[in-house]
Amino acid sequence: MIKDLGLLAAGVVLLYAGGEIMVQSATRLALLLGISPLVIGLTLVAFGTSAPELAATLVASFKGLGDVAFGNIIGSNIANIGLVLGLVALVSPLKTTFRFVTQEMPFMLFVSGLLFVLGRDGYLGRLDGFIFLSLLGLFLFFLFKRDKTIESLADNEHKNSRSKIFLYAVGIFAGIGLLSFGANVLVEGAVNIARHLGISERVIGLTMVAVGTSLPELVSTLVAAYRRAGDIILGNIIGSNIMNILAILGLTPVIKPFSFSKEGVTIDLSIMIFFSLMAWAMLAHKKTVGRLKGAILLGAYILYVLYLYK
Repeated sequence: MIKDLGLLAAGVVLLYAGGEIMVQSATRLALLLGISPLVIGLTLVAFGTSAPELAATLVASFKGLGDVAFGNIIGSNIANIGLVLGLVALVSPLKTTFRFVTQEMPFMLFVSGLLFVLGRDGYLGRLDGFIFLSLLGLFLFFLFKRDKTIESLADNEHKNSRSKIFLYAVGIFAGIGLLSFGANVLVEGAVNIARHLGISERVIGLTMVAVGTSLPELVSTLVAAYRRAGDIILGNIIGSNIMNILAILGLTPVIKPFSFSKEGVTIDLSIMIFFSLMAWAMLAHKKTVGRLKGAILLGAYILYVLYLYK
């Protein structure tokens, strides 16, 4: 048991380190290429912080742990809104734009609803994966087409751009390596603990693995909150939820289709959509998520975890 707890802790640390290296490298690369902060949050930072979920889901899928693989994504999306957005709003109230409320948030709800439809049968196959990946391609196309790039960097920054691009690319691949190894360690430790305690793999995936793989989102958004970078915060959280569904549940079944227990799937997906709707309503109201709204989100997440372990 102690060994398994050690594996779990080591996996979380490796995931955090890998995610942090990847996020920093990806963000700096995006800035070097002149991409706006909101798009950075919705794409590179979101995908970077979702990389732990990708690694953990792929590992769980190959090990035949479908409940952990699927539960990890659902639990991560719930944690991103309830835990991450709730905590960040308590630290620093967030403001958003009309465009974000009327475009990015509804799209997140749409893909969440699509997952509800495709995932209720307890199986995600290659066709499901291709549908998600196609939507991801369309999302990225329209996002970059609509984006207005930030001002180009000064000439002295461009002189060393090639070496910087190479350095940041190395950082991204180094982060991926740490994430892959950390995910394998995390999944092994979490599943062993589940078996020792008699806890279902579904609950472990929804909580322990989900929170562990959501740590990069939590840390990066807390840092962004401290720096008052609201666009990157909301872009990261909402973008991560979109990436979790379209990229991770798109790529994983294309590589290896997997099945999971139907028990609780409808409830889990409904709760995920409920948290998404709650966040949308809060952002639509005055386009702000203050400390009271953050406390409500965090309180709802705590109640959800207590419900799972009752």
